[in-house]
Amino acid sequence: MDLVEFVKYKRRYYGHKQQDLADMSGVGLHFIRNMEQGKKSLQLDKVNQVLAVYKAEMAPIAIHLNQGRTTKGLPKKFKDLHRW
Repeated sequence: MDLVEFVKYKRRYYGHKQQDLADMSGVGLHFIRNMEQGKKSLQLDKVNQVLAVYKAEMAPIAIHLNQGRTTKGLPKKFKDLHRW
């Protein structure tokens, strides 16, 4: 489940409107709409404010490229880090 699906599911499950979620999380309605429409660049601190309403958070995870993943499409500076 990705971020968009998670937020929409939780909001609807609890019967919250977008404005309700914006008010509870302390972000603007426009931010909630952008998040639910899948905007690619969002401020992580605001994302976590929204997710905190549902007792969740976004956090980095390590990508283990040696487990069947490739470096295709990664910038060169990240391809050199494939030995993690």
